[in-house]
Amino acid sequence: MTHRILAVDDDLHIREVIRVALRKAEMTVTEARDGREALARFAADRPDLVILDIGMPELDGLEVCRQIRKSSDVPILFLTARDDEIDRILGLEIGGDDYVTKPFSPRELIARVNVILRRVIAREMDKGPPTALAQGALSIDPTQHVAAFAGTPLRLTAIEFGILKAFLGRPTAVFSREQIMSAAYQLNIQVSDRTIDSHIRNIRAKLAAVNCDSVIETIHGVGFKLGRCEKQA
Repeated sequence: MTHRILAVDDDLHIREVIRVALRKAEMTVTEARDGREALARFAADRPDLVILDIGMPELDGLEVCRQIRKSSDVPILFLTARDDEIDRILGLEIGGDDYVTKPFSPRELIARVNVILRRVIAREMDKGPPTALAQGALSIDPTQHVAAFAGTPLRLTAIEFGILKAFLGRPTAVFSREQIMSAAYQLNIQVSDRTIDSHIRNIRAKLAAVNCDSVIETIHGVGFKLGRCEKQA
């Protein structure tokens, strides 16, 4: 299977590095020079993964990610020129799957792309039971990869869906950050505790937007557990 990758960066040299690396890895590459072109290319080509520079003029990578997330949970790998944790956390909070800091080696880039793609393929090939999982008004269907709260569909990233699936699979368990990472990322990818906290905050915000009373509770000094998942009175 040849994967289709959309590479977005306003730096021609960076795009050339990405293009050569991906083609050596036998992937098909489409390029965009800015955020507006990226959205047009994405709509036309529907790639399997987007490599997205954060620091572009006019329409930056974070806004492009927000626009894509309105209609798709395609994996997004951010590129950032700044070693700034706020940028990285914000990128992951709005739906990014991973990030690479410039300058990067083509080998590291391909490794991260492959990890994300393998995770997506593994999820799609999952032959687990089709039974939907539920707690209170929250329900997810792992087979169809859909989630809803009180009948309202939820737009979750792949990682957010994986976290909720883990919680709903063991609704009384308390999960450490390491356990959440293992459940959501599946493969041996290491992320910081702050990254896990960002995903938890994002899930809470999305459920709060549909009037969820309590989706994930913090157990101080231990980790997190599933809440009541009930509508606010």
